[in-house]
Amino acid sequence: MAEPQLAPEVFDRAIVAIALTAGAEHRLAYRNEAFQELFGPRSLGVPVGELFAGPEQEGVVRTLDLVLADGSARQVTTPAVLDGAGDTDHRHFVYSCSPVSSRHGAGVLIAAIDTTEQVHSTQDAERLSAERLHALERYEALITAVSQLVWVAGPDRSMTELVSGWERLTGHPWRDTMDSAWLELVHPRDREGLLEQWTHASAGEPSKFEHTYRLKFASGEYRHITARVVPVVRDGELVEWIGATSDVEDRWRTRQRERLLAASVVVTESSRPEDAFAAVAELVVPDLTDACTVFLLSARQSTGRPDETIGTRIASAARAGLPPLPALREQTFRLGPTALRAVAERTPVLLTFPPGEVPAGVVPAESARWLAEVHATSLTLLPLVIDGTTAVLAAAATCQDGPPPGAEDVELLRDVLQRAQSALGRTLELQRTRQVALVLQRAMLTDPPTVPGTGITARYQPGNRAAEVGGDWYDAFLLPGGRLALTIGDVSGHDLTAATTMGQLRAMLRSLAYNLTGGQTPADVLTALDRAAEGLGVGTFATAVHLHLTRTGPGWRADWSNAGHPPPLLLPATGEPRFLTAAEADVPLCVAPDRQRHTHRAELDPGDTLLLYTDGLIEVPGEDLTTGLDRLLTATRHARDRSLDDLCDHLLAQVPDTRDDIALLAFRAVLPSGGRT
Repeated sequence: MAEPQLAPEVFDRAIVAIALTAGAEHRLAYRNEAFQELFGPRSLGVPVGELFAGPEQEGVVRTLDLVLADGSARQVTTPAVLDGAGDTDHRHFVYSCSPVSSRHGAGVLIAAIDTTEQVHSTQDAERLSAERLHALERYEALITAVSQLVWVAGPDRSMTELVSGWERLTGHPWRDTMDSAWLELVHPRDREGLLEQWTHASAGEPSKFEHTYRLKFASGEYRHITARVVPVVRDGELVEWIGATSDVEDRWRTRQRERLLAASVVVTESSRPEDAFAAVAELVVPDLTDACTVFLLSARQSTGRPDETIGTRIASAARAGLPPLPALREQTFRLGPTALRAVAERTPVLLTFPPGEVPAGVVPAESARWLAEVHATSLTLLPLVIDGTTAVLAAAATCQDGPPPGAEDVELLRDVLQRAQSALGRTLELQRTRQVALVLQRAMLTDPPTVPGTGITARYQPGNRAAEVGGDWYDAFLLPGGRLALTIGDVSGHDLTAATTMGQLRAMLRSLAYNLTGGQTPADVLTALDRAAEGLGVGTFATAVHLHLTRTGPGWRADWSNAGHPPPLLLPATGEPRFLTAAEADVPLCVAPDRQRHTHRAELDPGDTLLLYTDGLIEVPGEDLTTGLDRLLTATRHARDRSLDDLCDHLLAQVPDTRDDIALLAFRAVLPSGGRT
């Protein structure tokens, strides 16, 4: 907003001599009638230094330079020689100089007061000077009265004088001495910042400052005001502060809305619902509220009872200085009547209550305990409609005995959330697609069989990319004759199509492996799968390792074939872990169906562990694959004594990048004594 401009003509008939200069040369831009009567006609456009010639007037020009340089009001006392009708009159003046902006540009307003009588009358000089100068300084404050409120504070910041308007603005009567009581009307969150800036302006040579903060108005609501505060310095000492304040609530709210709505783009960049809703919560904290929690809503049906609406906490944010929020684990609660009303009417509901006494049924018990700890005084429930359904409920809290939000604050909160609803809707739709794919995928990943003398454990961990479900799979099943088949595979892509193709390849491989007779090897099975996939139009780029495990007394023989997949890892009961690799690698599936594949063999002693895995366990974008393989070797080397379940969980916990799906299949030949599995 542009600085208020002074219209000097308001001083035409003022009894105080007023002049206005413009620019660095201090050219006379205006003089009122009182000025001309006192100093005689002075031509406009002439530098003040020429109008007030003589060594005794040099102090005036220096003072004008300082006022323009640092923007502080200053005073200078100096004698002057006035030439009347044939007479020379020696007078004494005090010039009070204040920075102003007018249509002539930046300049200085000069108010001149004749103090000759005070100087000549030593008995009354001090009293009259103080009264006249005090009156003059009040007059200077009026020149900035473009604002709603003008006030004077002492060096200690206690209010001592003010122009009319305080009671009309705040609803509080003005007392002769306000001390620091006026600060009670400043918003609690803004007092520290205001005092810090004022203290900074007071340090060293006092300087002017401008600060925007919230003041409690007569309506009971807080509104943003901007205060422009200028020090009054006399004889090098800070005498007072003169402040002019303007209501800037509408301008502040417009800018805040524009800034928050522009910042809401971060919601559209989030692919996971958790991240998207966390972005929404962080968007409104701390500018609009102290803390915000977001709940996903769902219906729960109960036999013989009405359906219930359940809220599940998905994201939270709190401003700095508050205790840590409860851990973001699943928190659910049954919505009470007030929350249900907000959801049903699709309109915000503001709840106010004594500090810490949170009503039941508006947040989970754990969140309510946290709100009690921070002395919350209000909760604003904001329902969010997505695709025609009230799918989300946000709860915005005022903490530490702070005042509740006003109607315009609630409206701005609502605007910001509504701006994000489209992005949140897309994110939820992606999540639903992801859930469908996960259900489909997990339905196809059956539990491993129970085989005496062995331990078999499987894990599937989806990546954290929303709506991206990979084609990773594992399988373990018994073949005719007692052999055990293990398979690990990965279909390219991260979508529902990849998951569907994975299911088809897995079913085909299982059927081929089970039905091929006459000593068929793992290479034969993969070759048959390759040809069948091409013939049936299922072909897509995929990798796999297929093994046949045959018991050999206390140990096992592993025959395996690798179609372009990361190598199996053998972890001996004693000795160093090693990868099962071949001198010549076979190509992935669905690349060259007629190309010959190879079967390789490894022996497993009792206690040995064989680990099959997909690339999500070892790959990190931008990192060499060898680095990931080395990391896996190190992790298994220090975990050889763990059970298979612990081993798999340990390896998953070591993954540095969890964006990709991971499938794990671990086999262990149990020690004869029935040892670790």
